[in-house]
Amino acid sequence: MIFIISLIPFIILLLFDFKKSLHMAQQNLYNDDNRFLKWTLKDLKQLKVPLKCSLVVLVTFLILIFLNLNSKYITSIYFGLVSLIILILKIKEDRSNDTKINLKFTVRVKRLVFTNLIIFALFSLLIFYIKDTNIKYLLFFAYDLVLNFILIISIIINKPIEKLVYLSYKRKAVNKLNSMKQLKVIGITGSYGKTSSKNILNDILNVKYNSLASPKNFNTPYGLIITVNNYLDKFDDILIAEMGAYKVGEIKELCDLVKPRYGILTKIGTAHIEIFGSQKNIQKGKFELIESLPKDGIGVLNGDDELQLNYKLKNNCKILWIGIENDNVDVHASNIKVSNLGTTFDVKFKGDNKKYEFTTKLLGYANIYNILASLALAKEFGLTIKQMQKAVLGVRNVEHRLELRNAGNITFIDDSYNSNPVGSKMALDVLKQMPGHRIVITPGMVELGNKSYELNKDFGKYMFNNCDEVILVGQKITKPIQDGLKEAGFPEKKIYVTKNTKEAFELARSLSIGKQSFILIENDLPDIYNE
Repeated sequence: MIFIISLIPFIILLLFDFKKSLHMAQQNLYNDDNRFLKWTLKDLKQLKVPLKCSLVVLVTFLILIFLNLNSKYITSIYFGLVSLIILILKIKEDRSNDTKINLKFTVRVKRLVFTNLIIFALFSLLIFYIKDTNIKYLLFFAYDLVLNFILIISIIINKPIEKLVYLSYKRKAVNKLNSMKQLKVIGITGSYGKTSSKNILNDILNVKYNSLASPKNFNTPYGLIITVNNYLDKFDDILIAEMGAYKVGEIKELCDLVKPRYGILTKIGTAHIEIFGSQKNIQKGKFELIESLPKDGIGVLNGDDELQLNYKLKNNCKILWIGIENDNVDVHASNIKVSNLGTTFDVKFKGDNKKYEFTTKLLGYANIYNILASLALAKEFGLTIKQMQKAVLGVRNVEHRLELRNAGNITFIDDSYNSNPVGSKMALDVLKQMPGHRIVITPGMVELGNKSYELNKDFGKYMFNNCDEVILVGQKITKPIQDGLKEAGFPEKKIYVTKNTKEAFELARSLSIGKQSFILIENDLPDIYNE
């Protein structure tokens, strides 16, 4: 009986750890390209306090087994008590970290839960036949310590089922697309700006058509399948499919699924270079969209992006170029004026000598590029200048992408969705133009491979003259930014380092007392990057 009672705190601890493991596995794309395994190994290397305690307990039971000391009551009380202590430490650690994206209990997660229950039931059955209590406790603790690895095994076990489920839903989506003969499909990809570009284009085209954009960040095969099966309506004229990728071949897979006739390539940068492997691979992977278009298709490319200008395109489809710096393009923007109210700019279309003034609530050059790409296609779709001007004026702010939010004397410029070398500098350019006290809150940029230190250091240097105070989130992860700030001569007393986002916001509010402040939130790392 005492053995059963001593297991109660441990079972609660195990459930707590299992939920955390599921959460991290989901954020790491269920171990695609061993992402969850790499995260697990990195997390183990950090040797946090709860893990240290677990290792001490494990060693204690090994010593007890070696010395053949087997006091049922003492070991049971010890096991129950240390399980409870470690649980409390983990809850305390978890509360100190901000949870940005909660675990989604999808059908796939439920299948993983079921598989793990079977594995744990078989493991418990094996424990039942062991007589030595110390060995039983040792194995239970070891099970909790290797929980992530057990979850990886269950992901592998479930792969054939997941493949069958995927193929079933894919077949349904393909059949639905094939039945909608008049549907025009537009693909959008790039290293950054995909979601903003998608939403802007959707708002503009909806002035004349029934247009559907893939919701949220549904930019994977599963995401687009769900979009087609659950969201696409028989009355829709246009489907705008956002296409994300972590390696060469993934954009091609998405194109084979939805077969776009039109494509927009935003900008090619260094986002996910750690996973892609090289800048060349990123360039090749992104151009898979344009090279998948039919001969009568239309691709929109950025004339200010050297990686697009210098690429040898293996497709003879029609190409429309957009640009701001380069005026030898099909759609060109000039006379750009940014304020805390939005942006005004002039647009010139190739073959038309007139310039047309556009106004938008959106901020930053990145959004001007997105609007230009949308205008290039809108013209092909037959929208008039007046319709386009009205549509651009009504384009809604995209959540967490240079989104303005007012809170008394503070205006937040929320650019927290993601951060990259080009976008972060554009965000700082926007902040520089704000008429007040300017503060940056950032944990820096990730997934930049061996360029991570250099690019984050450059980010720190670029803050000089663009803001008044800098609040960095995380001591270790922001070290390159700190070095860049110091090298640029940014006042050290104006640089603050906090443990988490919550602490950073509290500090920013205290620094804004009695001032009209503009606070740029540049990137908000997912929970897998918590220090």
